[in-house]
Formats: sequence, structure tokens, C-alpha cells
Amino acid sequence: MRFETMAVHAGEEPDLDGGAGDVVVPIHLSSTFARRKVDVPTRGYEYSRTGNPTREALEKRLAVLEEASYGLAFASGMAAEATLAVSLLQAGDHILAFDDLYGGTRRLFARVMAPAYQIEVTYVDARDPLKVKNAIRKNTRLIWLESPTNPLMKICDIAAIAGIAKEASLLLIVDNTFLSPYFQKPLRHGADIVVHSTTKYLNGHSDSVGGAIMLSNESLYQRLKVNQNAMGAILSPFDSFMVLRGIKTLAVTMREHERNALRLADYLEGHLKVGKVNYPGLRSHPQHALAQRQASGYGGMISFEIKGGLEEGKRFLENVRVFAVAESLGGVESLIEHPALMTHASVPKEVREQIGLSDSLVRVSVGIEHIEDLIADFDQAFGKMTQT
Repeated sequence: MRFETMAVHAGEEPDLDGGAGDVVVPIHLSSTFARRKVDVPTRGYEYSRTGNPTREALEKRLAVLEEASYGLAFASGMAAEATLAVSLLQAGDHILAFDDLYGGTRRLFARVMAPAYQIEVTYVDARDPLKVKNAIRKNTRLIWLESPTNPLMKICDIAAIAGIAKEASLLLIVDNTFLSPYFQKPLRHGADIVVHSTTKYLNGHSDSVGGAIMLSNESLYQRLKVNQNAMGAILSPFDSFMVLRGIKTLAVTMREHERNALRLADYLEGHLKVGKVNYPGLRSHPQHALAQRQASGYGGMISFEIKGGLEEGKRFLENVRVFAVAESLGGVESLIEHPALMTHASVPKEVREQIGLSDSLVRVSVGIEHIEDLIADFDQAFGKMTQT
């Protein structure tokens, strides 16, 4: 079946043999499950931290959409990432990561994994696979990528890096939050594990926080499943229901996000008060050809430089009206934020400057409102800036 069909039905098939035939999976709020025989859980369920029918329906759908064998749902994207790190690494191990990562991922590595578990991390510009290969150490255990990256929209060749990882017997993890499985499937390109913040496009309505892991290696899955239960950072039944509902329209919303983002990126690229625009759908993006080859679309995320620096950037953001100045992304409403002051404030300034994240950078999550209203909102906000 095609993506759109699976997004509606996978994991949510009506139970006509013993069930009520619900077309929509019920929200199973029960914390525990009764059984007839002491040593036989009813339908395999015993306690909702270990397994819940609503969460299981979502996990099946997540796996299907990423073309994986297994899916796991967590209380947040960071809970998913923390479970991965704890499950796959031991004291003294080394992570090789893209230099442009979400600030929360860097914070997890720097403030939790490094001091508590003596995990070493090296950041490289993974746009060049040779830099990845040359940075591998004897104690390297996994490669951690985003593509496109947050917030500079850098793209790496997943297949090329997957080849390097396999040659060195390393695991390759790809955060696919920005493009969603509708536009990109890293497992097809050789990744071992895909991670998502379901808070973003998969839920799509800014009303649920969650995370997910998708993979096809059974032994790794069993290890992660044990730790999901042991650590307990599971997605609630209600939030599982919300993400199931959001995914049903993922194909439709992703097409609208992209259509609006293409128009807005073109508008920004021609604006006198805007410097560099980072969007893979623009021909000016240095990796536009790779974006076309590796994914089926460009997504709804844009970042750009405001001429005039930090103060002008703040003035612009504080004058938008349709766009909401807020962290997060991937909802139907358009959001705008200042990475250096918001999502990436925990990243030291010298590190931000090293990777190209300036104080004048603005990140936009383009929603599905009418594009003319979005452009008009930017027009009036630019008009309130000091002349540059």
C-alpha cells in the first residue's frame, strides 16, 4: 500500500474477532491488566509501562512508515535519544556527531553522557564523508546525524556515511524529524536506527510531546525494548492516540508545508533585509542536488540571516503577527524563533560561531496557512525594522 493509506490504517485495523470493531483505536487508560491465569498475561498485556494497546498501535504505524521492522514510542524526543545513548554506549565510548545538531542533543551529550558516563563526543562537518571517516577512533561506537540539520539545514550523504559506518562496524543513527518519513527514509540509505521527535511533524498540531525510535535489527530492538520498560520514559496512551491521529494527515500537511516553504524561501532570498537563506529546495543551496537525490521533498523548515545582527533580528521577531515566536516546529501553525537566544542557547557562543550559527540567524517552521498571509506578515515585520 502507498504511504497515504498506511498512514491512515497501519496499526489501527478494526478488531472484528472478539473486539468491538473500533475504526479508531481506543485510548487504553488502564495502568494494569487483569488475567485469568496467574502466569499468562491477557493478550500479552500486564502493565502499561511495559506495553499498552494504544501505544502498541502507534509503534506499529511508526515502524511501517519508516519501512522498519520495529517502532518504540517515548515520552519525548530527548527520552528516545537518552534511551538510545544508555542502551548502546558504555563508559569510555566515543560518539561521532554532525557539528550542527539540535541544542538539546548537544546538551544531552555534554551535560549527561560526558560527565556521568565518560562518553566522548567529536563533532565534524558531515557534509564531507571523508571528515567523518578520518574522525573515527578505536573507541568510536556510533555515528549520529541529522539531515537536514537544525538549524542550518546542512545535508549529509546518508548512504556514503552508512558505508563508512558498516566498514568500521559502527552503528549509524539518523534524526529524521525535519523531513519526516513522508519525504525521507534513512533506513533505505543504510542507517541502522532512525529517531524522531513525534512532537513535530508526526503529531503535527503542537499539542503532544513525544519521541520515537524505528529500526529493523531484532537484537537491538530487544535491548531498547527492555530499557524502554526499565527506564519508564514511555509515551502515554492519550499522547499515543494524538500522534496516531496526527499521522493520518501527515502526507497532506507535509505537501502544504513544503509548498509554502518554497514560496517563502524564494521571497526571503530576494529581500533586501535578508542575507543568506538556508533551504534545500533553493537552487542556491550548496547541496540542492543531494537533497533531490536522497529525499522526495525539501520539508517546511527554513533558516535565514537578518541583516543588522541580533537587535534587528529581535525587532523583526517581536513584530510578526501570524507567525508565533515559539520554540518547537512541525505544527500546522507557522512558528519562528531565534536559535542563539532560544533552541540553541545552551550551545556555547564560540561553538555556534564555529559551525556558522550566528546571532542574526532566524529559524522558521512554515505552517499551512495561506502563503500570501505569511508573506504579508513578514512584509509588515520587515517594515518595522530599522533601515538597513
